[in-house]
Amino acid sequence: MKKTFNIEVDCANCAAKIENKVSKIDGVNECRINFMSQKMILDAPDDRFDEVLDELIKKAQRIEPDFVVKR
Repeated sequence: MKKTFNIEVDCANCAAKIENKVSKIDGVNECRINFMSQKMILDAPDDRFDEVLDELIKKAQRIEPDFVVKR
């Protein structure tokens, strides 16, 4: 399943670090973060999507504590 989310991230460097880190999570087929539009595209298996998204948020907040995914 591929979904697009509105996000809040404070800087382009943080967005790049988050994208790199979360792309390595087991179950993430693709993750793209666009700092300028404050959007994230996540592609993960349908049956694990929510689990993968929760793990993504935890890892992203370690890099950028103000990172928010607007569901």
